[in-house]
Amino acid sequence: MRIPQIIAFERLSEPLASRQEFAGRLARSIFFGCVIVGLALFGGMAGYHVFEGLSWIDSFVNAAMILSGMGVLAAPVSVEGKLFAGLYAIFCGLVLIASTAIMFTPVIHRFLHRMHIDDDDLDAA
Repeated sequence: MRIPQIIAFERLSEPLASRQEFAGRLARSIFFGCVIVGLALFGGMAGYHVFEGLSWIDSFVNAAMILSGMGVLAAPVSVEGKLFAGLYAIFCGLVLIASTAIMFTPVIHRFLHRMHIDDDDLDAA
């Protein structure tokens, strides 16, 4: 059974993927990482808009600042807003780790695969 192409990588016994295939994998990984970050940003914007009553642009700035690890610009004032901000900050830490891992997986895999194949196999790639 073949693994779906979205997550398929060559095995150790297989030759190194072509540069074109690697570029496609990298583009897909970056795309999915950006989708995850975008969804997390939108969720943060919606939370600040609903729980704190901030405008969409202020919600965007606060969500983007937390998502980037910089911290909020406007401190939450309501209990719900404070709970949301705390949980969102924890969630954003996980999103940062996950999206970075997703984006760099093809690079790390190619490096490890290249380190473990014979020099004769490199000429084919």
